[in-house]
Amino acid sequence: MRSNAHSHRIYRWAVGVAGLLIVLVGLALVPLPGPGWLIVVCGVVVWASEFEWAERLRDWLVERLRGWTAWLTPQAWYVKATVGLLTTALVLGVFYGLFLVSGVPAMVPDPVEQWVKRLPGL
Repeated sequence: MRSNAHSHRIYRWAVGVAGLLIVLVGLALVPLPGPGWLIVVCGVVVWASEFEWAERLRDWLVERLRGWTAWLTPQAWYVKATVGLLTTALVLGVFYGLFLVSGVPAMVPDPVEQWVKRLPGL
């Protein structure tokens, strides 16, 4: 692919557009519950296959993740539990906010829907 300048240029454009679409979908999903940031990172990884700036960004993200893991791994159980509880509270808060704005989705099972609708504001 790289030996032919014309096909390599087309390939770089295709990688750029594919990465952009993945990043845009991920950014659209960021405010919703789900893996929005993970999808954005996947788009950066696609870009990193062809673009140096994206490779540097990917390496920076990997280093931040390794740093976080290196900090959290030796911590006491109660620190890990606190991080887990805060993460759970954040995710539940995002779901609660989403339900406040758009209502409870129809795909939620009826018993769960009845319980969720008893929460304040819903």
